[in-house]
Amino acid sequence: MLWWIAFFNYADRQAVFSVFPLLERQMHLSTVELGLLGSSFAWVYGLCAPFAGGIVDRVRRKTAILGGLQAWSLICMATALSRNFRQLLWFRAAEGLGETFYFPASMSLVSDYHDKRTRSRALGTHQTSVYIGTIAGGFFAGLIGQVYGWRWSFVVFGGLGVLLGLVLSRVLVEPRRGAAEEARPAAEMPVREVLRLIWSTPTAVILMAAFLCANFVAVVLLSWMPTFLYQRFHLSLAMAGLTATIYVQLASMVGSPLGGWLADILRRRMPGGRMAVQAAGVLCGAPFVVLCGATQSEGWLVVALTAWGLFKGLYDGNIFASMFDVIRPEARGTAAGFMNMVGWLGGGGTAPLVIGYIAGRQSLGLAISMAAVVYLAAGALLIAGILAFARRDVARMEAQLEGQSGVGHSA
Repeated sequence: MLWWIAFFNYADRQAVFSVFPLLERQMHLSTVELGLLGSSFAWVYGLCAPFAGGIVDRVRRKTAILGGLQAWSLICMATALSRNFRQLLWFRAAEGLGETFYFPASMSLVSDYHDKRTRSRALGTHQTSVYIGTIAGGFFAGLIGQVYGWRWSFVVFGGLGVLLGLVLSRVLVEPRRGAAEEARPAAEMPVREVLRLIWSTPTAVILMAAFLCANFVAVVLLSWMPTFLYQRFHLSLAMAGLTATIYVQLASMVGSPLGGWLADILRRRMPGGRMAVQAAGVLCGAPFVVLCGATQSEGWLVVALTAWGLFKGLYDGNIFASMFDVIRPEARGTAAGFMNMVGWLGGGGTAPLVIGYIAGRQSLGLAISMAAVVYLAAGALLIAGILAFARRDVARMEAQLEGQSGVGHSA
């Protein structure tokens, strides 16, 4: 059920990128204005994420998930009413408000069904919905847009999301918080205390910084690759949207469960096992980011997109599982919210605008290739976290859970 909700979460946010050329012609938008459409979503999504995470730790997660689904789906439909750039920008930003509740709530919920032995595999499997949703949003928004006009792309995806929310309202079930670790339900943690917990846990801070870098590169792919293919290889809107998504996302569908499986194995052998898989993903993916922007060959482009997607999946499958290795159950929604804030404000919020700015002065291909440097920074951060902090922070969290469950050693 969560898989399908996440599918629409990403299909709705991806739809606008496939109709960039239509918006550029009909509304006479510049590359910077197009970039702002991507950045506005990310800014609101990120700014509201801590607020959403705090709510998620205090209300039924099912309520937060389904309420967010209905909100962002209705806003997606309303985007079709836009008559100028300001209105389009406003609706795009508002959609970020609805979507920001989903991941803190769903990741917290899934973590209460799966403990550290299977958590990466579970979250990696859930992550495949992101890739299929991105493909569907990229292709069908472009197809609907070129046949019926860009407005109908938003009406169709938003309307289907509303219907899904009505169906799932009766059947989605929520577990008890802390159930996977067999810990007693703890008192709600004030946001200030969660912030103190995160700041005093260097591994968590490093994971957030690495997510900022990785998300920057991911949003470059999501926001500008359809336009890049449309311009360089003269593909139709539908084919540009499909090509920009299908190779990367299908490869990520393999990489994410594979990364989850590898991470669960390595986690049993070393505290930073999940982070090691993430580091391998971003470091191995960096050369293929360069190739995507540099190649003039469609064949090599397909190779680069596929390899990028595979290694991206290794990282993605462990984004929240790595964080939950060092954060207690009662604080996971808020921690995930702050992680999304950092990743989407610092990474997702800047990527469309920065790449649009560079593309307007150099070229879009060069701008995409330059994003590889940010991937290398993510890898360096993760390696530093593994070597310096992971063992201590994981041990501290596990000791806290042991005390919380009432299971301890006699003196």
